[in-house]
Amino acid sequence: MEKLVENLKEMQTLSYEKVLDKIENSRRFGNLYGYDITKIVLEKLGHPEKTFKFVQIAGTNGKGSTASAITKIMEQTGEKIGLFTSPHLIDFEERIRIGDEQISKDDVKRLGNYLLSIDFGVNLTMFDYCLAMAVLYFKEKNVKFAVIETGLGGDHDSTTALGTPEVAVLTKIGFDHMQILGNTLKEIATSKCGIIKANSKVVSQIQEPEAKEVIEFTVNNPVNEVKKYREVTIEEKEKIRHLKRKLLGEYQLENLATAAVTCQELLSDLGYETNEIEKFIEKGVQQTTWPGRMQILNETPFLMVDGAHNGHGVRALRDSLASLYPGEKFHFIMGVLADKDYEKMVDMLIPLAVDFTTFTPESTRALQGENLRNYISSHGCIARSCEDIEKEINKFLTSNTNEDKTQKTIAFGSLYFIGEIEKIMKKH
Repeated sequence: MEKLVENLKEMQTLSYEKVLDKIENSRRFGNLYGYDITKIVLEKLGHPEKTFKFVQIAGTNGKGSTASAITKIMEQTGEKIGLFTSPHLIDFEERIRIGDEQISKDDVKRLGNYLLSIDFGVNLTMFDYCLAMAVLYFKEKNVKFAVIETGLGGDHDSTTALGTPEVAVLTKIGFDHMQILGNTLKEIATSKCGIIKANSKVVSQIQEPEAKEVIEFTVNNPVNEVKKYREVTIEEKEKIRHLKRKLLGEYQLENLATAAVTCQELLSDLGYETNEIEKFIEKGVQQTTWPGRMQILNETPFLMVDGAHNGHGVRALRDSLASLYPGEKFHFIMGVLADKDYEKMVDMLIPLAVDFTTFTPESTRALQGENLRNYISSHGCIARSCEDIEKEINKFLTSNTNEDKTQKTIAFGSLYFIGEIEKIMKKH
């Protein structure tokens, strides 16, 4: 680390804003996967990842909530626990944390300048830079464990170059990023299972039969020499129901149960007794929060945001709304990316909808709000498209009609879109 400080003194430093601009606009060229890129980067950095143990989480939905819960439970030991997730909702610093404390802007600037000054011989993406920054930061801060969320897949993912996780965690596997991961659940599950390594333990949520078959084939393959495999049970999920928790939604029960099972394995390996582990789990579950997941931003008028951005996520949102607010119908605000199965999402929510308001998220991959409005209207539901989300939210907050005060509004879709709403609400 002395060499790092020495290098920083010698080089010309970019401002925080310029560092972010360079990192966020990084592009990968050539045929190398993220795994290959990060392997080269870690070698050049002197393998800072070897200074801590880690848990790796792959899946289609629930990674962030599960990662946050694992972090909170493990923090009960008194140790420093690193957390690496993506994307961020509002601030870049959300991606890299130790406990509740995000990496500082000064540290992003310092470590960003350091990484940008190195000729790695390959082109890094934003995700590659973020992961490298996180690993360096976790080494500096002497974390004992890190909880690492993958990007898209598992086998070729940048995070998989970190080595063998203590526990490989698989959250719900569904259809998403099909153009990259494959068109069948079997292909997608095969990619996600790339985080399973020899001598690691494996914890999986309850999966669809096709995905479960792939997971079981992988863990039972003698080549992998998996230490232990646990699939979260309905009983373990029901135990969470009786604990105090801040995370709303039926689907969060399974995410929290997955975190609990993972931590049972980690903590038992560290020598903690069962009763002590149960106390850690109870406290950790109670403290766990995750922005943008069935998060109530305003009570009157009622506004909830949820990052449901694919069919599986919207099904979970629908079921949770029906469970929490039986018989009620909702105003939906929706903004999604064009590569998502938006028809299926709309079809699932129309029975619960009073109406829809559609927006175009700030992304080159965004589905135009007008196109989404046309699809919804063609299926017999009231819909309108709006261009100015801030104006719409301000109008919503200042409404004085009794109906607007009692009717619940649910904003959902792309995490970039949810992040925009979170920023607006912070002003109020």
